Amino acid sequence: MENKTIDFCPECRKNVEYTTEILQLQHVFKGISYSYIGKRAICPGCKKEIFVPEINDYNVSSLKAAYKQKSLISQEKLCQIPKKYNIGKRPLSKLLGWGEQTLSRYIEGDTPTKQYSDILQKIYDEPEYYLDLVEKNKHILTMAAYNKTLYATENLLGRSQIKSSKSKINLVILYLLKECGDITPLTLQKALYYIQGFYFAFFKEFLFSEDCEAWVHGPVYRQIYHKYKNYHFDPIQKIENYGNFDFTINEKMIIDSIIKYFCCYSGKILEKFTHAEVPWLKTRGDLPFDSVCDRIIPKEEIGNYFNSVKEKYQMLSPADIKSYSLHLWYQI
Repeated sequence: MENKTIDFCPECRKNVEYTTEILQLQHVFKGISYSYIGKRAICPGCKKEIFVPEINDYNVSSLKAAYKQKSLISQEKLCQIPKKYNIGKRPLSKLLGWGEQTLSRYIEGDTPTKQYSDILQKIYDEPEYYLDLVEKNKHILTMAAYNKTLYATENLLGRSQIKSSKSKINLVILYLLKECGDITPLTLQKALYYIQGFYFAFFKEFLFSEDCEAWVHGPVYRQIYHKYKNYHFDPIQKIENYGNFDFTINEKMIIDSIIKYFCCYSGKILEKFTHAEVPWLKTRGDLPFDSVCDRIIPKEEIGNYFNSVKEKYQMLSPADIKSYSLHLWYQI
């Protein structure tokens, strides 16, 4: 307790020198209980509480602070966000349009504003919301940071172990990025094209549902191009660890053969390979060599062509793909 100046006690009907108690108070608002440190003035005569405006103001302020603190994201969740999405504190701050040190200050103990807290809470609770932020603002991140946080978020959303034919291409890309030392966007596009063609030639079905287009630089999967275009002619960030890819034996045989016999060449060499092949040539028709083109290379054309290649080179297993790649190399 502490002594205080004189104030009026309505019970005793006189001015008294009241004492002040500091205690834990509770307040329930909309079914939620808020605990806070408050004060009350006690008359020394009747031992009853006295209303003192200054003390009431102190209690209201303390309650507001407790309400604000409870409505903010917890420190535990705040610290988990960078780990959860595999992103540094500075890149995440930049992604959100904040100062580079903002998130670091909050993690170290500074109290975020209610507006910033709500955003962080939403990020913690909703990976889909975070993924949307990443895609909209990925130009702010380095490609390495973008890929790391993208894979972590897709894993949270249950998209990492993709088995459907519609998304098989993404799983193959991750495998290529893990197994190939240096693979540029151009090399990646051509590897996907040859995997698609030879998988059909050997097993009479297409591995990918996506269509590729006959661009100037050869067959291109448009969505994959936009995903990795910021790498330009540089190698894409290598994937060190990914877990189980869950490929079938047939899938792995084809993919590994393309890695061994085609990914050993540069992207520009592979581009020249595809420029000599029927699917790309036939789809572009009489277009000038450097004309922009978004014509889809029909899967039927790809299937027919690689069937003929398999027969011509008398391929009995995916290991025989080597003979075709050597032929293309000697022709350029």
